[in-house]
Amino acid sequence: MSLTVNDFDFDLPPELIAQHPAADRTGSRLLHVHGHQTSDCRFVDLPALLRAGDLLVFNDTRVIKARFFGIKASGGQVEVLLERIVDAQHAVAQIRASKAPKPGTRLRLADAFEVVVTGRAGANGEFFALETVDRDNLWELAEQYGKLPLPPYIAHPADAADEARYQTVYARAPGAVAAPTAGLHFDAALLDTLQAQGIQTAFLTLHVGAGTYQPVRVERIAEHRMHNERFEIPVATAEAIARTRAAGGRVIAVGTTSLRALESAGEDDGTVRAGAAETEIFISPGYRFQVVNRLITNFHLPKSTLLMLVSAFAGHDEIRAAYAHAIAHGYRFFSYGDAMLLERKDAI
Repeated sequence: MSLTVNDFDFDLPPELIAQHPAADRTGSRLLHVHGHQTSDCRFVDLPALLRAGDLLVFNDTRVIKARFFGIKASGGQVEVLLERIVDAQHAVAQIRASKAPKPGTRLRLADAFEVVVTGRAGANGEFFALETVDRDNLWELAEQYGKLPLPPYIAHPADAADEARYQTVYARAPGAVAAPTAGLHFDAALLDTLQAQGIQTAFLTLHVGAGTYQPVRVERIAEHRMHNERFEIPVATAEAIARTRAAGGRVIAVGTTSLRALESAGEDDGTVRAGAAETEIFISPGYRFQVVNRLITNFHLPKSTLLMLVSAFAGHDEIRAAYAHAIAHGYRFFSYGDAMLLERKDAI
C-alpha cells in the first residue's frame, strides 16, 4: 500500500477545534468505533464499554513549563520551545526567530538566564542543541521561568486553568512538553469506578516531545522519519500485561503515546520488555500490532503521524468514515476535544 500524506487529509471547520476543555474532565463525548459502525457515547460511559479483567495502560508523564521568550545578543526576539531536557545543563529545542541562530549564538531567556546554541539536533536537523551559560539546572529554570506549552492550534496563552487541566490527574514524572491528551478525560471518580468493576490499571512513562507537532514533510509516508522519544515501562506493568493476556483480558492503551511505547517494547508473542529505551517507531497502515487490543485517543490533525497511527489501528476507511461522522455531529477536535474508543481492525 503506497500511501501519501494526502490520503490523510480532511476538511475541519475551525469552530470544531476545542480552545478550552469541557467543564468536567469526564464531560466530553466519546465516539466508539468498531469497524464501520460508530456509537455516540459520553466519556463517563467508558466503564460500560469495558469488562472485568481488561487492563488500561496510562502514560504518567508530566508536562513541564517548556516555552520561553527571550532575545539574542543582537537584540532580536526569540521563542524557545524545549523538545526535551537532556540533563541539567543541556536541552534540545525548537527556536522561532527572524533568522535561525548559528552555533555559538547566546540567547537570554525570560530575562533571567542565558543559553548558548551549540548546533543542530533531531533526525532532520529540525531542532537546536542548547547549553546553559550562567545557571546549571534546566529543570528548576523551566519550573521558575517557563510557560506551559499549549499546542499551536490553541489561540489563548496558557493561564492558571490550563496549568490544571492540561495535565492528567495521575501525572507523576516531569519531562513532557505536550500532554498525553487521551488521559485528560479521566478524573479520580472515574478511576475509582473502573477499579470497582475489576478493570485493572497500569502505568508507563513516555515524555512527549514538541516533535509531535512536526508536519510530515515527504509525500510518500513510507519515507517519513519519526522523532525520538524516551519511554520507560516498569516491571509491574509488563507483568500486568502478561497476566491480562493469559487470562483473556484486553490491553487498552490510553493514548497514542502509551500505544507507541507498548508496541516499541512488544515481542511477537505479545509480551512486553520492561525497562527504559527510546523509540522512533512510525506506525502507519500495514503495521502489525503485537500488544494493544483497543485504543482510547482524541481526534488528530489532518496529515499527521497520529492520524496515520489510528488509521493503522482501526482501518484507513473506517477512520475516514468515523471522522466524517464526528465532524457532521459537531465533535470537538484535538487536545481539549472529545475522545474515541477504537477497536483494532484485525480483532473485530
